Amino acid sequence: MKSYWIKPLGSGTVLEERDVPVPVPAAGQLLVRVHAAGLNRGELITRGDLHGGDAARPAGTESAGEVERVGPGVTDFAPGERVMATGRGSFAEYVLLDAGLAIRVPDALTWEEAACTPLAFLVAHDMLIGQGNVKAGEWVLITAASSGVGVASMQAAGALGARTIGTSGSAAKLARLRALGMNVGIETRLPDFYAAVMETTAGKGADIAINGVGGTMFAECLRSLAFEGRLATVGYVDGSVESTIDLATLHAKRLKVFGVSAIFRTREQRLASVRGFQADLLPFIASGRIKPVVDRVFDYAELPAAKAFMESNAQVGKIAVRITAG
Repeated sequence: MKSYWIKPLGSGTVLEERDVPVPVPAAGQLLVRVHAAGLNRGELITRGDLHGGDAARPAGTESAGEVERVGPGVTDFAPGERVMATGRGSFAEYVLLDAGLAIRVPDALTWEEAACTPLAFLVAHDMLIGQGNVKAGEWVLITAASSGVGVASMQAAGALGARTIGTSGSAAKLARLRALGMNVGIETRLPDFYAAVMETTAGKGADIAINGVGGTMFAECLRSLAFEGRLATVGYVDGSVESTIDLATLHAKRLKVFGVSAIFRTREQRLASVRGFQADLLPFIASGRIKPVVDRVFDYAELPAAKAFMESNAQVGKIAVRITAG
């Protein structure tokens, strides 16, 4: 079968296409014929200590498709069912998925929308519900709000009754985000949004801040929090993995700071996250209250172009790659 692999090169990553055997599902696995896959910025970042060293690895971390075969012991799924899930190697004609992490695709979703759902919305669930304990009426600040995780977080927060503030350096992107339901947009790429957040929240600050940029935004996000605010760190696209912490503010405001990553999570923790998403957010998606935002769709052979498009920072929401026609 055709499969794309990704490997570090210098300060970036490169893709290479390979012909590899169709895998055989082991106990607890599904063999899925991939129809579409989502592209995610995290796997494009070279960071050997977090992402598995310098060796090439199968590319792609989320997909949607039809179950082709089930492994021994799998009783919850049958061949022909539509599923979506996170799992390495999704930029291929077939992928092996952990059956426990697979989610049935709601009828309302296209293959491309389904492929762009699992990772971003699992992350959003972790930030807003799993660790953030968001409540209706609270303010959620989202830096880099036009990213896939940023848009998913905005949509999830809105569906849960929270209000959202997003930052972006593009007025056009902010206009699109407002049309998608964002309450307030701040046009900036710099850590200079404290005053605007305070004005928007009548001097209170944000109840939850999502730092999807990295170290350059950390201090300003912390500063912009309300009493007992929570700060989620989910990325470092700025390449900055260090920052200072104002301990006096952390102490006085009783703030919480947490990271959002699945790299070191156990399988049981991942299973719990999937169950939480299915209970708390999937009903909004199935009903159409939340519609995953897919900015562009590329064909399988165009994956290098899709990668370049993502690296250009032009999209709002997610980028999908069509592997097999539905």
